[in-house]
Amino acid sequence: MANCRCIVVSSLIALFSFGCVQERERSRELVQPIVLENNISQFFIQAYDSQEAQILLQQANILLDNHYYDEAVNLYNQLLAIEDDNIEAWNNRGNALAALKLYEQSIASYDKAITLQVNQHQSWYNRGNVLAQIKRYSEAIHSYEQAIRIKPDKYEAWINRGVALSKIQRYQEAIDSYDEAIAIAPNTTEAYYNKACIHALQNNISLALKHLKKVIDRAPDRYKQLAQNDPDFEIIREDKRFQDLIY
Repeated sequence: MANCRCIVVSSLIALFSFGCVQERERSRELVQPIVLENNISQFFIQAYDSQEAQILLQQANILLDNHYYDEAVNLYNQLLAIEDDNIEAWNNRGNALAALKLYEQSIASYDKAITLQVNQHQSWYNRGNVLAQIKRYSEAIHSYEQAIRIKPDKYEAWINRGVALSKIQRYQEAIDSYDEAIAIAPNTTEAYYNKACIHALQNNISLALKHLKKVIDRAPDRYKQLAQNDPDFEIIREDKRFQDLIY
């Protein structure tokens, strides 16, 4: 049986921002003048570094958003040399590396973001997308499940988990994952189309046509073209109901 070729909803190149971290409580103890002077100097150095890091982050994100991936990675590296605990920089550096198809480096960058803050659902999700891209589906499923554990309403993770499950022919689990996505975002067409793929592979014509009709009704040009060329529908391609639906 062929593997299901399904749509992956991906925010792999998604930028996101973080709220400010509260400044550590300052000591109220009296200090000697020389210590105070050193602290002031250090404060200005840190303030300058922080300002420079923020400028670098903004510039790197603009480059990433405009697909200048090599240049973005270079700026993220400069930033991280100043501020190596910047979670957004590690995550977005991973996005740029993934776009350059430097997948192992990309995964390592997401891992660093996750190490700094384990409840980073976006980094877990992005990590899953990269692992799925290089066909490490079991690991991708684990990453998607971590993202879902942190953010249960992330329907994109439910869909992509379903895609990864379908790639290793765990079809019923994939359908269940798509159903979770639909429960969260009823208007998502990708989940219905992917369910149609699976039902077609299983020669369940009525269910395949039911879900395919639903997405064609919502976006006819897109899904008619997809279905016409999708090998997952090969088994039912000669069925008159299928032909009436897509031609």
